[in-house]
Amino acid sequence: MPNKRHRDKRSGTRFQRTDRSKSFRAAHSVKDLLGRLTPTLNRVSDQASAQTFWHRWLAGHLPAALCQRISGIVESNGTLVIYAESAVWSARLRFAVQDLQEPLSATQRDIREISVRVLPKA
Repeated sequence: MPNKRHRDKRSGTRFQRTDRSKSFRAAHSVKDLLGRLTPTLNRVSDQASAQTFWHRWLAGHLPAALCQRISGIVESNGTLVIYAESAVWSARLRFAVQDLQEPLSATQRDIREISVRVLPKA
């Protein structure tokens, strides 16, 4: 016996269509997608290049044992934040960085303060 013809179901679509043009723009190409992400990607690449610059600069001014214990470097609001992998290395780094305030100011005038914090490596 053949199946009945969908009498129990509504005809048409099950869900109503909504107008997505206001909240979501459909991307027509990969170029469009990357064009929307450009500000974010630029910010990430700028932060990565700044971290690489500061890591190299600190490697030239600090002992090698201390440089190996740095887990991250962030530049924000006129403060250079250097992260050490433990509290012990943070204390050692804090004392070593005190002497670098003048050479650092000569390198980058925007930096007014150096802060050392703890951030364990993953």
